[in-house]
Amino acid sequence: MRIVRRSTPTGLRPLPGPRRLAALPLAAALLLAAALLLAAALLLAAALPLAVALPTTALAQQPAAAANADASDFARLEAAQNAANAAPGPRTVPGRRIPVPGTVSPEFQAAIAAPYRSPAWNADPGSAAEWKALVAKLAAQTAAPLPALRERLGVVSTPEVIGGVKAWIIAPKTVPERNRHRLLVHIHGGGYVYNPGEAGTLEAVLMAAFGGFTVISFDYRMPPDAPYPAAMDDAMAVWKAALALQPAENMAVFGTSTGGGMTLALMLRARREGVPLPAAIAPGTPWSDLTETGDSYKANEWLDNVLVSYDGVLTRAARLYAAGHDLRDPQLSPIYGDLRGLPPTILTTGTRDLFLSNTVRTHRKLRQAGVDASLQVFEGMSHAQYLFDPDAPETREVFTEIAAFLDKHLGTAAKKP
Repeated sequence: MRIVRRSTPTGLRPLPGPRRLAALPLAAALLLAAALLLAAALLLAAALPLAVALPTTALAQQPAAAANADASDFARLEAAQNAANAAPGPRTVPGRRIPVPGTVSPEFQAAIAAPYRSPAWNADPGSAAEWKALVAKLAAQTAAPLPALRERLGVVSTPEVIGGVKAWIIAPKTVPERNRHRLLVHIHGGGYVYNPGEAGTLEAVLMAAFGGFTVISFDYRMPPDAPYPAAMDDAMAVWKAALALQPAENMAVFGTSTGGGMTLALMLRARREGVPLPAAIAPGTPWSDLTETGDSYKANEWLDNVLVSYDGVLTRAARLYAAGHDLRDPQLSPIYGDLRGLPPTILTTGTRDLFLSNTVRTHRKLRQAGVDASLQVFEGMSHAQYLFDPDAPETREVFTEIAAFLDKHLGTAAKKP
C-alpha cells in the first residue's frame, strides 16, 4: 500500500488552531483574530470581480476537470485490472453497476429492472412439508391471473386426462385452418419443483394465443414426493397418447427451463424406445445440464434477476429431483447424450440468462450432430423472462419466431384412419 504524505506548500504556514489561540494573551489573541478576519475579507473582495468577469471561463473548466478525473479514474482501474489479469487463469473483474438497457421496449425494461424474485430463487425448505407449502403458495400466485389472461388473449383451457396424466387442452377460440390438424405438447418449467397444476400452463396459453396452435399441457409428478424418473415417465405417457390424436409429423414438443431440458430428454428416450419423434421441438433456455457447467453460470451470476445464482434453489432442486442418480445421466442432463437424429430445434435465451451457456452449448452440440437448429438470443433478457409480461413486444416476438419455425416443419394433413 502506498502511503501519501501531505506537506505544507513552500512559503505557507498553518494557521493557528483554537488551542494556540487560547494560549496567547487575550489582547494578542483579539488582534490576531481581527487580522485574520480582515485578510479573509480582502481575499473575498478580490475574488468576486474575477468570478463575475470570467463566468464562461470558470464554467468551461468544470467539464474538462470532470473529464480529467474520469480519465484518471479509468487509468487507475486499467492499471489495477491489467495487474490482476496478467497471468493465465480465472478472470478478475471489478465490481460493476449494470444499467437497464435502453435498447428494449419500455415493458421489457421494467422486467429487467425488477428486483430478485425471493423466495423463489433462493428458497431452502428444511422438510418435504415446507417444500410443499412453498410450492403451493407460489403456484396459487401464478395461477390466479390465468383465467383473465386467457379471456383477454382469446384462449380456452379444457381439463383432460391424457395417458393417465392430468392435463389441459389449451387452444385459441378459433384455430387457424392451417393448424387444424396440428398439435403441440407442452412441458412446463419450474426447476422440477415449481408450477404444479394450472400454474404450469402459462407458456401453453401464450403459445396458443400468439402461435394459433392447440396445445396439451400436462401436470407431471414432482419431488419431494416423486423424484426422477416420475416426471419423465409422465412425459413419455403423454407423448404416446398424443400420437394417437395426430400424426407425429404434425406435432411438436416445447417447454422452457426444466421443460426445455425434459423436451430434449424425452427425444432421447423416445428414440431409444423406438417411439416416433415429433416434426420439431422448441426448448426455451433449457436446463440441459444439471451440473454447474458453463461460462454463464458465473458470468451472469447476480445479473440474471430470475435465477440469480446456481447456489440458490437450483442446486437444491437438482439434488432433490435426481434423488442420488448421476447428474450427468443424459435423462437428467441431455447435453451429455447423443443428439444425432433429433428433430429440427429452435432454442431461445437472453444475454443476461444464467442458462445462456446451457442454451448455446446445446445449440452447438445439435449443430455438430447434424440437426437443423436455430438459436434466438434476446437483448437484456434474464432466464425465461419472455413469460413474464404478455404485453411486452419481446414476448410476442419470441412466440411468433417459434411459431414460424414450427410452421415450416410441421405437416398439415389429417391423421389417416
